[in-house]
Amino acid sequence: MPDIKELVEYMAQSLVNDPEAVVVEEVEGASATIYELSVASNDMGRVIGKQGRVANAMRTLLRVAAVKEGKRVTLEIV
Repeated sequence: MPDIKELVEYMAQSLVNDPEAVVVEEVEGASATIYELSVASNDMGRVIGKQGRVANAMRTLLRVAAVKEGKRVTLEIV
């Protein structure tokens, strides 16, 4: 099973026009792991979606994957 960082990269690269610009940083916090996703500025709308629906769907999938591994995660789009 791929790790969570690879899952974030895969989802983001599937959505954007410029998949090479997708960068995922993993930051270990005190109680959770934070994944910072950055994409090209012209692809930002594709990742966020209308009223944040795409971003919220990505966060939901990450939480499910994290619970299966016994972790807590947060996705930030920068």
